[in-house]
Amino acid sequence: MLRNLLLLSLPLQLSAQTPPLTLREAVQKALDQHPSVQAAHAQTKAVAARTAQARSGFLPKINYAESFQSSNNPVFAFSTLLTQRRFAAANFAIDALNHPGAVNNFQSQLSVDQVLYDFGGTRSNVQSAQLGEKLSAEQERHTRMNLIAKVARSYHGVTLAEQFLKAAQRSVTSAEADLTRAETVRTAGLSTDADVLSIRVHLAAMQEQRIHRQSSLDLTRAVLNEALGQPLDEPLALSTPLTPAPVSAQPITQNDRPELRQAALARQLAETQSAAARSALFPQITGRAAVEADRGRFVTQGAANWYVSAGLRWNLFNGYADRARQTEVAETLVKSQANERETQAGVRLELRQALAALASAAQRIEVASATVAYAEESLRITKNRYEAGLANVTDLLRTETALLDSTTRRLAAIYDHRLAAVLLQLAVGTLNGDSDVLQ
Repeated sequence: MLRNLLLLSLPLQLSAQTPPLTLREAVQKALDQHPSVQAAHAQTKAVAARTAQARSGFLPKINYAESFQSSNNPVFAFSTLLTQRRFAAANFAIDALNHPGAVNNFQSQLSVDQVLYDFGGTRSNVQSAQLGEKLSAEQERHTRMNLIAKVARSYHGVTLAEQFLKAAQRSVTSAEADLTRAETVRTAGLSTDADVLSIRVHLAAMQEQRIHRQSSLDLTRAVLNEALGQPLDEPLALSTPLTPAPVSAQPITQNDRPELRQAALARQLAETQSAAARSALFPQITGRAAVEADRGRFVTQGAANWYVSAGLRWNLFNGYADRARQTEVAETLVKSQANERETQAGVRLELRQALAALASAAQRIEVASATVAYAEESLRITKNRYEAGLANVTDLLRTETALLDSTTRRLAAIYDHRLAAVLLQLAVGTLNGDSDVLQ
């Protein structure tokens, strides 16, 4: 009896330790702290940085270099003195030309390089990076939606386990009352020891089921904690009851599914990469400008000069790598188109399954609710008949078991209805922290 009281008081103990958590609050808590969401968000930011990297192709590359050289090489000495604008008439002496002394050169150079035209290569790279950014954002949304569904499943799993435990405890309490009733009837000479023993066996079975339900509740609480991204043993008190899901007024459409958008973006990415591969067949036109200071000493004996240039670079042959790249992106495009068609078919199937599951669960709730009412009334009548000696122990135990089974089926149908409503919005692609199915 003491254990029974402890089991029934466990939710009250949890409530005293932590404030009750609604389903919507649990979802928001998971979205704020679960590692999977944090990782997906970090990936989105990392991919966004790739877009900035790709855009850098439109901008000039500015470099600064500082160097020091010293040599008595005649050519080096001649050219360095000219560059430093220190060449004098005495340097034309044959001996000075052939045997110059060591000449130092401190050089500072600021250069600017710019791709002037590359036949759309940089633009294609930027578009590819932008599409990759959108793909990552859809993947993050997909992760968040799946986490919401996971939290809803585990949250309602806890409330279902709690209701199962309460039903099992009621069955134990009822069996204990049946045992007392059977002993009274036996004392009155209206039954035998066999009836008492049968009820004791039934009581043991109910106690075993209660133990099993308690173990299942402990496990489902740990599963919910994991979905929330917190320690598995952290106590939780839940406040959203296990009731049929509210009927959603949202239109049934699949345009918001992350998987559909990802498939379309993957196809566009393959098309963009194909354009980038074609641009590699054409030349690049580049420009360069530089300002340079050459000095015989670190800050003196020198002069500044500048130069500008333009050039064309055309890769005429690189071992058929460009042709192989074009073949690769062409096949990737075919693959992405096939994947898009497959995703569309899979999404349509998931939507049909979710609609069927929701309708089935709603019908099961109606049937199970009526069955529970019938079972309760049947048990009441059977108990009265047994006390009057008009029913045997087999009838009593059968109605006890029927009530527990019908109660369990009704709770399971409500859980399935709740879950089906969540999965329907997941299939549609509208599931988020404010969805009405989280009420």
